[in-house]
Parts: sequence; C-alpha cells; structure tokens
Amino acid sequence: MSNVEESPVLAHVDGHAGHLVLNRPRAINALTHEMVTIIRRVLDEWAADPAVQTVVLTGSGDRGLCAGGDIVSIYHDGIAGGTASAAFWADEYRLNAEIAEYPKPFVAVMDGIVLGGGIGLSAHASIRVVTERSKLGMPETGIGFFPDVGGTYLLSRAPGELGTHLALTAGLVGAGDAIAVGLADWYVPSDRLPDLLAALASQDAATAVASFADPVPESGLIGDREWIDEAYEGEDLVKIYSRLADADVPAAREAAAVLLTKSPTSLKVTLRALRAAADLPSLPAALEQEYRLSVWLHGSHDFLEGVRAQVIDKDRNPRWSPATFDGVSDESITAHFATLGDADLGLTDASS
Repeated sequence: MSNVEESPVLAHVDGHAGHLVLNRPRAINALTHEMVTIIRRVLDEWAADPAVQTVVLTGSGDRGLCAGGDIVSIYHDGIAGGTASAAFWADEYRLNAEIAEYPKPFVAVMDGIVLGGGIGLSAHASIRVVTERSKLGMPETGIGFFPDVGGTYLLSRAPGELGTHLALTAGLVGAGDAIAVGLADWYVPSDRLPDLLAALASQDAATAVASFADPVPESGLIGDREWIDEAYEGEDLVKIYSRLADADVPAAREAAAVLLTKSPTSLKVTLRALRAAADLPSLPAALEQEYRLSVWLHGSHDFLEGVRAQVIDKDRNPRWSPATFDGVSDESITAHFATLGDADLGLTDASS
C-alpha cells in the first residue's frame, strides 16, 4: 500500500473543517490532471457530508500555494500533438466553476506564490486570504498563452484598467494590490495562519478569518490608476503601447518595455479575451471562451516557443512569430475564438 503522504493532494477533516492540501512542494504544488481529479472528487464528497461545514485549501512547503499548471507536461503534449492537455483544461475549468459555486464556505489560503492555475483554485473561493508573503499573478503572456482558469473573468472586473495592465504585463502583485483588484478578500499575517487553521475547526469560517485579519495594506496599483486607466483604454494594442511608451510616468514607460518582451499574439488574444469577458454574463461563460483559446493555442508556435525559452531550455530568449504587434492580423486573432463544435466545454449547456 502506498504512503498517503505521497499523494499529490492530501485531504483530512479537522473538527468541522475539511482540509485540502496541495502536496507537490518541490514543484511549488504545480497542478496536474491527477490533482484536479482528486480535488473534484473530494469536494463532491464533502458537499454532501453534513459533518464538513467549511473547506480549507492550503499548499505544502513554504514557497507558495500553487505555481500554476504543470507546464512541462503540457509542453510535451503540445510537441506531440496530443490531447491530454485539452482533457486537463476541461476538468480544471470545470473545477474552477465548481469552486465558485461551492455550497459551503471555501477558504483559500493564498500564502506565498500563487500563479496561473493556482489563481483558478483560489481566487474563485468564497473567502480568499493573502499574507505579507503572497505573490499573485497571471504570467501567461510571457509563454505565448493568456490568463485562463477564469483569469479573463476576474481581471476584466478589476477597477478601471488595472486588470488589463496585470494581464498584459504578466505582473505579480502583493496582498494590498491583490485585494484591490479583486483577487483576494482578507489580509492575515502569515504567523497567524496556524491559529486561524485551528479556529476554522470549530468556528464559523467568515467570523474566524475576520478575527485574525489585519487592515489591508496600501495598494500601489490604486495609486497608479490615473495613468493605467488612460493608457490601457480601448481594444487597440498598438495604441495602448504607444500611450505607455510616450507617457511622462516612468512606470508607464517601463510597462511599455515589458510588453515588447511578450508574445505579440498572446497580447492581442489576451486583450480581445478581456474585452469579451467583461460582457459575458458569468464565470462559466468566460471559461467556455478560455477553453477554446487554450485548445487553439496549445500547439501554436508562440506557446511552444515561450515554454521552451522560459521552462525547458531556460535561455529566456523566446523568438516570437509574428515578432511585432503589427504582424499579428485581426483575422488571426478572431480565429482563436472560433467554436470547437462538439468539443466545446459545454459548461453553459443545460445538460452539462
């Protein structure tokens, strides 16, 4: 019999709290299809168990909750022209939607690094906790992808154009900014987490978290809203870049320089997806759109090249194609949003 500690997700009940612990600490708990399957099964069981009144999500190790999806496996599947990644995303996005609609309080402890797929597991929870160690982000434009796992839904609903700024630049944010943009709710210093987790065994979840929380740290992004809102307005990436590059604000010019390092195709897909998600009626509708984009981008040049440069060879020198904003046609971007027919996710179908 295998040791339960070897499981990539640990599940146990403490008092009336069910604890899910992501358990791949050496990979900063990077998310695999097996982990998604385990989490969905346990959440389904606990939803029907009256003894479990609260669900708590944490990560093992001291580096973070989750560094995102297992991008190396997705890369190799893309090189091989496989379908395993599409199956993973389908189940992952269904899990994101299930977390958002979970019938019991769901406390996500977003301590340390929380990126990509980690955002999908935690930022849709009903009670989202960050600490002074939290570093949240959607880094996908740097690997030829886009903010998925409901990222377009969340970031399109951030104040002003803050979400657009974070999505395009793939920026990381700390606790104050994470709460300001709507990715988290409560700030609890990390040294109080053990006591908070103990309190959740017997106390109402919202009451317990509030009792351990400190005032929210100041948000630098909110202070930058004037130039961010002005620069990122509209649906034209070239104009956005020009406004940033020509701005009097040094931080805006720095953002312009960052955009030049990202995949031009990813930037245009991301901007289009954000604008579309802002008008979509629900998270499931946004996840439907994101699934189509994921499948279309999976075997693309820029995604495979981006992962190669950042994760496989680690030369940090991706060669994007097309290499310029103007080289990416509107028609090519529109094609990424095309229906997959019978292979669509089906989250918004009555039969799903």
